[in-house]
Amino acid sequence: MRPVSSGTGFVVAPGRLLTNHHVADGCTEMRARTASGAEMRATVTASDRQRDLALLTVQGNGDPGPPLAFRRAPEVRRGEGVVTYGFPLAGLLSSGPTLTTGEISALAGLGDNPRQFQISAPVQPGNSGGPLLDMSGHVTGVVVSKLNAQRVAQRTGDIPQNVNFAVKGSEAIDFLRRNGVEPRLADSTEPLRSAAEVGDVAHPSTVFLRCMR
Repeated sequence: MRPVSSGTGFVVAPGRLLTNHHVADGCTEMRARTASGAEMRATVTASDRQRDLALLTVQGNGDPGPPLAFRRAPEVRRGEGVVTYGFPLAGLLSSGPTLTTGEISALAGLGDNPRQFQISAPVQPGNSGGPLLDMSGHVTGVVVSKLNAQRVAQRTGDIPQNVNFAVKGSEAIDFLRRNGVEPRLADSTEPLRSAAEVGDVAHPSTVFLRCMR
């Protein structure tokens, strides 16, 4: 087997990882590299094409890291600051994780998709499946895609900037519960953390994923 693509995932329960369906789709095996540098094999336990989410189970007794907490309350609002953490453009950019910042731009995705947020935080291929965190360090979504700027430019004559999308945290929580995983939940309250501090929360729980065929 050889790696054919890569993405990002994060720990949602002991030995369980969450990523996008399209990151794991068609893979014979998934391999996860943890923040400590450990390499682990993972298998797809459940997948939801409509939500674009996949649940992975780490093989053996390896510990991929501490589970991240999902935001329980309050409701996410437009203009809230968010942080993405993941592994974009593996083999081209830094081999380590990359942090970007932005805001919640809209409470629906492309074509009014109610399952997604629109975000302004920069996203590249490889960010898919990574956590979208609020400024308390709680998961508010799962990074899923960027707008196809070339296609939009062909239709409008203008290149859109910073238009990206994430699956809502509420959708991820429902997906996990339907598949036997009870995620950690926490309320996001003041005082807010800096982006660097949010990155410190995400780092030990975010993994680099390789799709093997």
